[in-house]
Amino acid sequence: MAIFDHLTGAQEHGIQQIIFMHRRLSCAALVAFCGLSAVQAGEPPAVAHFRQTVRPLLSQYCFDCHGDGANKGGIAFDELKTDESILDHELWSKVLKNVRAGMMPPQKKPHPGMEERKKLEEWIKYEAFGIDPKNPDPGRVTVHRLNRTEYRNTIRDLMGLDYNTDEEFPPDDSSYGFDDIADVLTLSPMLLEKYVDAANTIVSKAVPMTGAIVVETSIAGRAFAGSSGTNSGSSSGKNPKGSLSLSYYDKTAVSNTFQVAHDGLYQIAVDLNANERHVEDVFDYNKCQVVFKSDGSELMKHEYSREGGRTFHYELERDWKSGAHELTFELQPLTQEKQVRSLTLRIDSVTIRGPFDEKYFVHPKNYEKFFSKDAPKSKAERRAYARELLSGFATKAFRRPVDDETVERLTSLAESLYTQPGTAFEAGVAHAMAAVLASPRFLFREERAESKPPGEGQPFVDDYSLASRLSYFLWSSMPDAELFRLAAAGELRKNLTPQVKRMLADWRAEALVQNFAGQWLQARDVENIAIDGRAVLSRDEKKDPDRERARARFRELREKPEARLTAEEKQELEKLRAEFVKRFGATRDLSGEIRSAMRRETEMYFGYVMHEDRSILELLESNYTFLNERLARHYSLTNLDISGSEMRRVTLPPDCQRGGILTMGTVLVVTSNPTRTSPVKRGLFILDNILGNPAPPPPPDIPPLEDAEKEFKDHDPTLREVLATHRSKPLCASCHSRLDPPGLALENFNAMGMWREKEHGQPVDSAGQLITGESFSNIRELKHILATDRHLDFYRTLTEKLLIYALGRGLEYYDVETVDQIVNRLEKSNGRFSALLMGVVESSPFQKRRESATFSGNEPGHKEQQRADLK
Repeated sequence: MAIFDHLTGAQEHGIQQIIFMHRRLSCAALVAFCGLSAVQAGEPPAVAHFRQTVRPLLSQYCFDCHGDGANKGGIAFDELKTDESILDHELWSKVLKNVRAGMMPPQKKPHPGMEERKKLEEWIKYEAFGIDPKNPDPGRVTVHRLNRTEYRNTIRDLMGLDYNTDEEFPPDDSSYGFDDIADVLTLSPMLLEKYVDAANTIVSKAVPMTGAIVVETSIAGRAFAGSSGTNSGSSSGKNPKGSLSLSYYDKTAVSNTFQVAHDGLYQIAVDLNANERHVEDVFDYNKCQVVFKSDGSELMKHEYSREGGRTFHYELERDWKSGAHELTFELQPLTQEKQVRSLTLRIDSVTIRGPFDEKYFVHPKNYEKFFSKDAPKSKAERRAYARELLSGFATKAFRRPVDDETVERLTSLAESLYTQPGTAFEAGVAHAMAAVLASPRFLFREERAESKPPGEGQPFVDDYSLASRLSYFLWSSMPDAELFRLAAAGELRKNLTPQVKRMLADWRAEALVQNFAGQWLQARDVENIAIDGRAVLSRDEKKDPDRERARARFRELREKPEARLTAEEKQELEKLRAEFVKRFGATRDLSGEIRSAMRRETEMYFGYVMHEDRSILELLESNYTFLNERLARHYSLTNLDISGSEMRRVTLPPDCQRGGILTMGTVLVVTSNPTRTSPVKRGLFILDNILGNPAPPPPPDIPPLEDAEKEFKDHDPTLREVLATHRSKPLCASCHSRLDPPGLALENFNAMGMWREKEHGQPVDSAGQLITGESFSNIRELKHILATDRHLDFYRTLTEKLLIYALGRGLEYYDVETVDQIVNRLEKSNGRFSALLMGVVESSPFQKRRESATFSGNEPGHKEQQRADLK
């Protein structure tokens, strides 16, 4: 710090310790150590330093707008009289953000030099905020419920089952742009009921309820071969991908040879589907007969007519000797009626169970995943085995060793069921497992702190808590066996770097791409954004009165009931439809294929920067992206040699405007309106997600943008013209002067993410100037400015976003030092992604847990959290 420059290292260390341990030391102590002039007795050192050093800076650079009778934005620095007002965290957070962003003082006013800014920043952080840079406050911890994605992934890794939480649970609330924020992940009574139901469903599907079952073999319909038949992968019904369709109109015989290992009684289950495909609105009266045989002997015979897609299930029995046995389907047409439909009999599967002698029974599927051996016979051995199984399962599910009391309760719960007559040991254990999955210790991420000697700063979270923080950050799922092993040995913290590298190389790290980048860049939303392709494309051209009349006529005819259309009107409608298709082609709408490719472009791009440890500045500006043939054509990049549906890394031409996240279809689409671009939304996206300084929400009663459009009588205005008129209103000017320039820089990309040169027949003008003074003529120049002149803003913004996502909470004033330390790390590494990631993982908020006694009591929601922690 500047005020310590004249002191020795030992003196400086001593003074820092005193100031950082208690920022409200008496003024006399500060005078004694720092040589400050005498101040009022009892005045906090931070206040004294403000009056001596900071207020003169504010007077020199800020009082034109915020002092001497001026209080722009409701802020007047010369009216800060009390200690409380001088040390207002919210005020200085805004000052720090605006000064760093270059927004304050305004561009036309004198700006403080680097040393003056440093003095101001250090006073704000270390005195007004009271931050100890060597021991930053790790922040508050709210108990964190698993969100839908985390629950689904955890069940997948714990139980080996994909449980569709999107269908079974309500959507999670979001805050700070992410859906993993603990404060909003509440637990309602309805959701608790759904968790209990889910636990029972998951266990019933994943955990075997008995130790031995009859051997069962399923033969897919397509495994039957013969004189005729068509493999089907598109029909509905049971096992459609393995089905075989036989036509009603052709005599057919298909067979399969099944090898029987042991003599005995076997059950044969046949699943069929009598399907039809509509051709005309008339009946097809054809019929057929199917005979199912075993070794030439008839087991089943049935006639089928027009069944409307009905399914049929038959269960048959057969005594078989060991050896080969032939199963045959014979289809015989019964009628010669005119074929007006496509009637087929689809063989879905034939399932064979047996023999039914218990000595040939086998373990059910997944038995070894949950049970290490067969259940013992004696009561004591069974209880000991159940205890062993449930202790291991609960430890994994709770993500830390489970206490003996809990294990005993679970064991007793299992025993109460499996000791009932007719109930298997496995069913009792499964019942207790369902209780584990419904437990708050599974649904919430329990964290504990390590013990530490008094006065040694904030405690580290224990290794099990750290393992969970790591796995849910990088994988959105529970820790794996390796993390558990290191946590149990107390060696995880010393092996962080190799573990993070290992985890990033694992396929589960795709969750970080999908869930962090997918929400930061809103890529997860692109597949559901409503876009009217015709309206978007028509805006790119000058309005043609004849074309507008044709469009109105087309809508009129299309909305008219078909039965009321005359022959001439039908012919006119088809002609108009053909003209629109010819004009707009396949690009008139954003197809699901294009939207999916856009999302994959964003995910693969972010994943490439992450896995290849590239500079995060390449997220803003690069000469490459990820495309397939369809998306390249949509982007008008027809000069690239790309074919097929596979997404791949592509080097862009030197003059290409693409490259970087801002010109990707996902960002361009989600920041648009259904019928046109939205420079306001796009500008806000850049300010919020790139520069980290979003405009405030609009005041009430702001007139809509369309009102300004009505003022143009002689031509259809471009959005730039409309925004200029809208911005001329004093109420709108302050925000739009920040929002419009970066948003208009993207106007060459329409609401579908396609390149265009004109809007309403007029050339698109994408030039502008940021509120911080940098000028640009197109999006390429803006991207370069963001990646060079404003790169520290981007470092800080992305750090804040990733830290919020990793911690599951919003950032507070005391987090600014943590962010600054990570930004410094990025600056030294030329922006390498690993510096960002490891900076987050090794940071105090990620590694440590605040002690309850350190709550300041004046933070939103902190008093309630303190009371909860004390309990």
